[in-house]
Formats: sequence, structure tokens, C-alpha cells
Amino acid sequence: MNRSRVAVLRTTPDNVQDDYKRLMRLADYQSQLSKTAETALKINISWHFFYPACSTTPWQLEGVIETLLDDGYDRDKIYGCHNRTVVVSAKYGEKTNKHKPVLEKFGLRNIHLYEKSEEWIRYEPKAPMLVLDGMFPEGIRIPKRLIGSNILHLPTMKTHVFTTITGAMKNAFGGLLFEKRHWTHSVIHETLVDLLAIQKEIHPGIFAVMDGTFAGDGPGPRCMVPHEKNLILAGADQVAIDAIAAKLMGFDPLSIKFIRLAHERGLGCGDPREIEIVGDDVSGVNFHFNGHGNTFASWGQKQIYWGPLKPLEKILLRTALVPWSYLASLLYHDVYWYPFIGRRRVRKALQGEWGRLFQKY
Repeated sequence: MNRSRVAVLRTTPDNVQDDYKRLMRLADYQSQLSKTAETALKINISWHFFYPACSTTPWQLEGVIETLLDDGYDRDKIYGCHNRTVVVSAKYGEKTNKHKPVLEKFGLRNIHLYEKSEEWIRYEPKAPMLVLDGMFPEGIRIPKRLIGSNILHLPTMKTHVFTTITGAMKNAFGGLLFEKRHWTHSVIHETLVDLLAIQKEIHPGIFAVMDGTFAGDGPGPRCMVPHEKNLILAGADQVAIDAIAAKLMGFDPLSIKFIRLAHERGLGCGDPREIEIVGDDVSGVNFHFNGHGNTFASWGQKQIYWGPLKPLEKILLRTALVPWSYLASLLYHDVYWYPFIGRRRVRKALQGEWGRLFQKY
């Protein structure tokens, strides 16, 4: 059996576009993504504000698009795609994070999956589900557009308050499920495994390109401390790329539940000893991230999902009371945390080499 392959390269702002081309080719992406199918670029927007390590970077998106076009993929078959979240505006975020101008530069379609023109259908997975088949009264609903499309995930390297790290597998959570997906937060690890199984059924090709030029440690995916780490990763095995990213950040991949479960179910390889790393030698790299800490918002969510407020979960998050949680998140993150804590970190990051590159877009 062929070993899962993950490409990892060190990069700089001066060389990042060429490095993304080399990265994707080292990971043999063309063997995974059919040129006859459409290819969805699943852009990650974890916050509608620019915050380093939080969302897909413009150079990541640009590097991927240039590589696809240089290698003969049809411009008319490539599209950027976004989904709705209850607390993050994709329409605003694609501007502040400079995704929209990149798509426009190359003349690509920009699809917002939640708009009325997009059809969502009920999907019955062939694979046995761990949790998803019982989560929603209306069943599992997914975007019709994504069925038959290649999917190319564009995550960043960062920690997460619910899943320790977030990467390629978590990126599907923001694209494949409809806006009630927060109902699954209490079983988020199992949900990510179910989503990978569904992806393998509906996509002719799956690939991920991960940006670690900025990497985030702390209570992600938003309120992290950003660090310049100058790494980029790519691979077709979504479990393997997350496992290598986790190892680089300083975690034991198989101690992370969603990676272990996916590995055990044969959906990919989560054991770094069984993964072929090509590109630069990163055997000695360890960011020593710990992902420790909670924001007030994440602490409150954990009390509802796994703590003493668990008996009230359905009342608080699935009834007419639910707007209180959206408002609480908005007030905490957008009104308090970003202006008083986050903005200082953004200003500091913009003074660095990657921050200066960001400002050129």
C-alpha cells in the first residue's frame, strides 16, 4: 500500500508563489484532482476581521490558483466557495482578508453556498455515521453544487478551543454542513470524521493546501497569539496533513480524537511514522504550541457542551433563546476582544515581513 504523502516547505514572502507551485507538485496534486471535474476552492474565513493565522491568506489562495492555471486546469471550472456561519460574515471577511480581489484578479467565480440561488439537498451517506445521521431533524443537508466537484481545502495552521488543532478536516465543517452545524459542537470530533467519509463519497478528488506562514497558538480559531513560522504544507490525505501539522505544532497527533478516529476507521493516516514527508527536512521542528486558555465565550460554550449546563444545551442553543448566544459571541469577540486585544497584535504583525506582504494585496 502506498504511504500517505505530505509536502512541507519553508518559504519567504519573496518566494511564496513559486514555493506554492513546488509544494503542490511535490504532493502530486494532479493525480488527485481531475481536470474534467469542477474544482471548489474551500476558503477558510474564521473571522470577518483580518487576524493573522485565522483565515486563508491571500498569497495561499493566489499560489493555488496560479498553480492550477499553469498546469492546464480550466479557469471556468475553478471557483471559490464560502458558507454562512451564524457569527462570521463571509461577505465582509472575503474583503478584509483580501480573498475577493484575488478571485477577481484571475476571473474566477465566487460562490456563496448559502445564497438563495444555491440548492441544498438531503444526503444519505453510504458509510456508517458516528453521529451525523441523528443530529438534525431534517437529515444531513449538503450543497448540491459540491457533489461531483473536486474540493481543495485552504486551512491555516492554528489551535482550536474544541479540537486542539484545526486544519483540513475541520475546514470541511465550514463548507459541507448548513448553518445549524453548531448543533454538533458537543460531538465535534465524530462530526469531522463523518464529514470526511461523506467527502470521499461525493468528491472525485480531495486535496488540501495549508498555510503556516502565520501560525496561531491559544484559544483559536480567533483569539490566538500569531507567530511567523514560514511553513506551507500540502497533501491529499486529509488525516495525514492534519497529523503532520499537529506534530509540527508540538502535539501528539493520535492523542487528538478526530485524527485518531479517522485513522482507526481507515479514512487516512494519522500516525506520523507512517507518513512520507517530502520537501524540506522538518524532523526537528516543534513550535511548542499548547493551545491552552479559553476566552470567556469559549469557556461558556464548554459549560454548555460538556459541563454543568449540558442539560440545558437544547434549550439554550436550539430554541427561540438561541439569538442570545450569537449576541454574546458578537459582543465578546467583535466589540470587546478585537478592539482592545486583537488590534494591537494585528498592528504588530503588519510590521513584519508577512504583514507587509498582506498590505500589498
